[in-house]
Amino acid sequence: MDNARKDSLKLSVMNATFIELAVHFGVIGFLGYWTFTLIMPFAPIILWSVVLTVALYPVFTWLAAILGGRRVLASVLLTLLGLVVVIGPVTWLGIGLVEGVRGLLERINEGKLSIPPPSEAVKLWPLVGDTVYTYWDEASKNLASAIAPLAPQLRPAGEAVLVAAGSAGMGTLKFLLSVIITGFLFPPGPTLLAATKTFARKVDAIQGEAFVDLSGATIRAISRGVIGLSLLQAALAAVGMTAVGTPGAGVITAVIIALGVVQIGPWVVCIGLIVWGWLNLTAGPAIAFTLCMLAVGLSENILKPFALSHGLKTPMPVTFIGVIGGVLVHGIGGLFVGPVVLAVAWELAKTWIEEPASPAPVAVTPAT
Repeated sequence: MDNARKDSLKLSVMNATFIELAVHFGVIGFLGYWTFTLIMPFAPIILWSVVLTVALYPVFTWLAAILGGRRVLASVLLTLLGLVVVIGPVTWLGIGLVEGVRGLLERINEGKLSIPPPSEAVKLWPLVGDTVYTYWDEASKNLASAIAPLAPQLRPAGEAVLVAAGSAGMGTLKFLLSVIITGFLFPPGPTLLAATKTFARKVDAIQGEAFVDLSGATIRAISRGVIGLSLLQAALAAVGMTAVGTPGAGVITAVIIALGVVQIGPWVVCIGLIVWGWLNLTAGPAIAFTLCMLAVGLSENILKPFALSHGLKTPMPVTFIGVIGGVLVHGIGGLFVGPVVLAVAWELAKTWIEEPASPAPVAVTPAT
């Protein structure tokens, strides 16, 4: 009888303990889910702020040293400079991209967009010559009717482009907020870095701190050698196109940035712009415009190797997927943060996979 009572008491204690643990885990899970739901809308802004802080921190320390160690003043000046860049060129880029896409769709629907007829030499292309010639000839006569059979296949891509273009305004606002938050992260940078490394060591005592350093190095390398150079090329091209009144300058600028980020380079666009310049401008402006576009293209060959010489190189497919996914998820801002985040994930995964296994302990035979 005593044993039965003891077993019954043990069972009651186990049930009470199980219920208590279930309640604790349920409350923790609910709070975690609720916290995640509340923070999720701000996750892109926080992520962009961290990326900007890491990428621009060397500039911040340089500026603070020039100002005699006044870190708060350096943070304010760098934030104001970032706001000027976002409010000015980035806003122009976003508005130009939206208007360019809408204008292109309107011209196609109204039948005002035309393409030149194909050459007879197209028929001589092996295998696909006749098909390409027929379709090209039909498109040169009536572009709207030519692309009508492809509408079901093109509609999802077109909707994605319109959504990405339409989110330019909200993306610019989020990027603006991230620049402001970055200004508050600059002064306590060393403290935040130390806390991050402490947390990383708790997660992985061996490689945690090295992963934090690798993440920072990857962000700075991609920001300087890929995104920074792409923005420089796009800015130079935008100045030239604005000076001569190139139509669709916003869309073309976005294409130059995208091609630069995915490491293809702007040469394809530059050659097309040079041809357009000589067909539509007088000799003097055409020469100046050609020199400008040549400077944009040559910067890819001259500056990029120098910019990446002390950094990391991420494969082109990784940055390409980062650009496409970033734009589809976050709009214009994703064009920059997408490849950075994916590059960091790629480098961390590669380092973790290539990490050599710990050597097996060697048995020591006691001396006789």
